[in-house]
Amino acid sequence: MPLHRFLSALFLIAVYAIPTWATGQISFTNKATVSAVVTTDQVRAELLAWAPDGVEPGKQVWVGLQLAHAPEWHTYWKNSGDSGLPTVLEWTLPAGISAGDIAWPTPKKIPVGTLANYGYENTVLLPVPLTVSPAFGASQLNIKLKAAWLICKQECIPQEGEFALQIPVRSSTGSSSGIFSAAFAASPKPLAGTGSQIEVGPKSIQVALRGLPAAFQGKTLEFYPETGSVIEPAAPWQQAWQGAVWTAQVPLSGQRSESPRMMPLVLAYEKQAVRIEAPVKGDWPAVAAAATVSPALEAALKANAALGAAPTGSSTAPLGLFAALLGALLGGMILNLMPCVFPVLAIKVMSFAQQKSQAARLSGGLAYSAGVVLSFLALGALLLGLRSAGEQLGWGFQLQSPAVVAALAVLFTLIGLNLAGLFEFGSFLPSRVASLQTKNPTLNSFLTGVLATAIASPCTAPFMGAALGYALGLPAIQALAVFGAIGIGMALPYLVASAVPAVARALPRPGAWMLTFRRLMAFPMFGTVAWLVWVLGQQSGIDGAGALLGLLVLMALVLWSLTLKGRTRTLAATFSIALGAVGIWAIGQNVIKPLEAAGVAATAPSSRWQAWEPGRVEQLTAQGQSVFVDFTAAWCVTCQYNKITTLADPAVLADIDAKKVVLLRADWTRRDPAITAALAQLGRSGVPLYVIYKPGRAPVVLSEILSVDDVRAELAKL
Repeated sequence: MPLHRFLSALFLIAVYAIPTWATGQISFTNKATVSAVVTTDQVRAELLAWAPDGVEPGKQVWVGLQLAHAPEWHTYWKNSGDSGLPTVLEWTLPAGISAGDIAWPTPKKIPVGTLANYGYENTVLLPVPLTVSPAFGASQLNIKLKAAWLICKQECIPQEGEFALQIPVRSSTGSSSGIFSAAFAASPKPLAGTGSQIEVGPKSIQVALRGLPAAFQGKTLEFYPETGSVIEPAAPWQQAWQGAVWTAQVPLSGQRSESPRMMPLVLAYEKQAVRIEAPVKGDWPAVAAAATVSPALEAALKANAALGAAPTGSSTAPLGLFAALLGALLGGMILNLMPCVFPVLAIKVMSFAQQKSQAARLSGGLAYSAGVVLSFLALGALLLGLRSAGEQLGWGFQLQSPAVVAALAVLFTLIGLNLAGLFEFGSFLPSRVASLQTKNPTLNSFLTGVLATAIASPCTAPFMGAALGYALGLPAIQALAVFGAIGIGMALPYLVASAVPAVARALPRPGAWMLTFRRLMAFPMFGTVAWLVWVLGQQSGIDGAGALLGLLVLMALVLWSLTLKGRTRTLAATFSIALGAVGIWAIGQNVIKPLEAAGVAATAPSSRWQAWEPGRVEQLTAQGQSVFVDFTAAWCVTCQYNKITTLADPAVLADIDAKKVVLLRADWTRRDPAITAALAQLGRSGVPLYVIYKPGRAPVVLSEILSVDDVRAELAKL
């Protein structure tokens, strides 16, 4: 039928051109680049060196990573506070050269809701001293650095970069002297603090520091312990001067995990800071049992990620390749029952009923199966390739691009208008192209398989989640075998139906009913368009959804004008095409560019649900609270079904309230490397994913299709 002739031209372009364009638009935020500078949307990182007297034994040589943060973004000090991670530097140096520790500049306290972190904003340099031994004899010093940092605003993004720098041995590199001098001035000065001590109490520590600079006397000081997990950074505390002795009473963390006998402390006033190592007097209180949850949970997550296992309440055994292939096959079969695929089922049913011979039906079934399997293999290869290039991507990544969502909306609008009878593609195509269906009918079935894969791929059916998560940790050939098994599973029911004559005999004979059925099937297509417009609205806001609707209306006007006859067609087509061009230009200038510049966020959490962020689960479980995490996305139909049914069920919500479970929602509608990494830790690569965390217990992963009984049963175990 004409619909399939159109698919042979348009959808092949969409399959290959749109992902290529979208890949080019991806910001390789986490990709390592070997140079002196690595730039992301949030930070500019540069490797600098300062060797005023050249590189010789006994001479002073410094290197450092300079981080220039975008406004409102920050990275972390060696003790990050309530959350976060310090920047990590891994050096590759020639023989005879060794690197010391980071000379950490004085941090600032950064409030984050009810928490507090220690870190840096604006621009900071992390200097590191190099020791040159007599064994070093090269003509130049080649330095390589692999750095990893966590940069946060309201959300957090793990990033990394690879840097390289060459320093001439005999030449002075003093151009960065001002930058390093400023960093040294911002670093705390070591102070003996003779007579200083810290006395441990049941719920707080009593700090008494002596010998502080005269400029500090009588002033209110900032207090930063270098040892993490000892105090509550955000809790109020008291300080006072007793003559020349500065005293403070600082609350202990309820989930303390360290009991040091010597505590390095940094005290700061305005632009001055000192560092004192104070001995600890007294016995530390017993560590709360919940304090051991975070390391155990971290170990469990690392094990799950390494083994590709699906954590459950009873077992974390590795999945195994055979089990992954079986799960992929079953998951692919279940994909046919997902709402994502319903519109394409209409096309399959029509083509199946139209074929007159058993041989033609079998040929069509084989071609459709080939389209599905090859498309899954192509998507899997693209996903593996992008991940190996450094991208933090998961299953369904293509619908994280608003451009791909808009293109699919255009495609399904065209299909729906064609099915409704507004126009026929044959009237727009050359006769040679229009006769393609007659010459090669199996191509139509193949392209239907490609279309079905494009729509079904964002869904994650039961059994698929663990299989996909396991596949991403396998060698390429084995991983592609898992992706191929999903395609085989999805194509298998149609292939079996095409091979069994009884199925064809059960269908009514071709006739006038097919025209009515064809026009009826336009409505599932328009329903899919409505869903895609809603997804785009979640990604780009109401203006983005309105712009797409306006574009679809203009496209329908152009198509209608081309169905007219004679001079009226020429005038109407010219006017509508000109109007469409002006409309597209206006949408691009007044909607798309402002949205891109503003970086409109996806859905905001509700009053009951909090936004997920890295480290939040560990913080809550360390406080003894149970946590339910919903990894979701607007383009995931299964996610939305679970959200409005099981997760909104009064009985489930009552159990959640009774157990005082904290609800976190990780929205993956747009790319978020932190969420991708969290999914990978749990042995998954796509959504939906539902996880229950309880202190002292391994995380429990629920089924992709939630049921009220299953959720309530797990909640009852808390």
